[in-house]
Amino acid sequence: MFDKTSLALAATVLLWASAFPAIRVALDGYGPAALSFVRLASASLALLAVAPFLGVRRPRRADLPRILVVGACGMSAYQLLLNWGETRVPAGTASLIVASVPAISALLAVAFLGERPTWRTVAGSGTALAGCALIAFAGGETGYTTAAWAVMGAAVVQAVYHFAIKPLLRHCTGLEVACYAMWAGTALLLPLAPGALGELVRAPADATFAALYLGLLPSAAGFVVWGYAVARLTVTAATAALYLVPGVALVVAYLWLGEAPTSVEAVGGVVTLAGVVLLGRAGPKGRAARKRRGAPGESQQCVESEGPVTPTTGTASPAPPR
Repeated sequence: MFDKTSLALAATVLLWASAFPAIRVALDGYGPAALSFVRLASASLALLAVAPFLGVRRPRRADLPRILVVGACGMSAYQLLLNWGETRVPAGTASLIVASVPAISALLAVAFLGERPTWRTVAGSGTALAGCALIAFAGGETGYTTAAWAVMGAAVVQAVYHFAIKPLLRHCTGLEVACYAMWAGTALLLPLAPGALGELVRAPADATFAALYLGLLPSAAGFVVWGYAVARLTVTAATAALYLVPGVALVVAYLWLGEAPTSVEAVGGVVTLAGVVLLGRAGPKGRAARKRRGAPGESQQCVESEGPVTPTTGTASPAPPR
């Protein structure tokens, strides 16, 4: 039988994978901006209720500017761009694009941390981004390409989030950083509250159910369950499980919405995931070198994301939401 850790990991994969089709359902009754606020607000309230029982401490005052930045990138901007993109891009296809986050994170590490690019970094990042470009130019309905680039923008801001949380993780737990970012991201979207409440009144029940599901389960519960699982697993096991998110998202989108990617989108997705896997397979020498430099990743295991791995280390990803 499966133990509690395996069940928690499986639940995390299913929750984060289901977020992509749930967004499509919620968009039937909400605009991208209103959905972003409803999702983050419901997640924030849920996390606020359980934070005292999970040992979440108050943030240090000196950390508040960085918390605002990570909240703006990893929560506010990510949700707005992803929701906008999914107005045209199928759920499973969006999940494949978001899977490119590790490639972008690796490039940021090279550019801003001075990490020496290895052949795996170059080949893996290039392959993953080429797969995303293939998906973006796959065609589809009017506005598809622009929407696909919006999803790519969501992946970029999520990568910036991963990059920016490193200093916080030196003295905060992953769950604390995730809560701080969620609360900050919600606060930044408060100007959207009046419009979101108006749409909440008019939206059909299934759209509202999907919006609340996104906040309470993939976002709020996803943080907690993921933290439980990763605290009891090796980095390799956690990372391997998260590679399943795009595939599970495709299956859920097909069963829930009847969506299936086109052949070009499927090929682009395979290329993207191949690049991410190549990027994550750093050899022992590369890992040791990064450990000496104190590269990001090893302490980031408890922060939630709807993507596979962190920059350059192959550790389980911090983030969405996805």
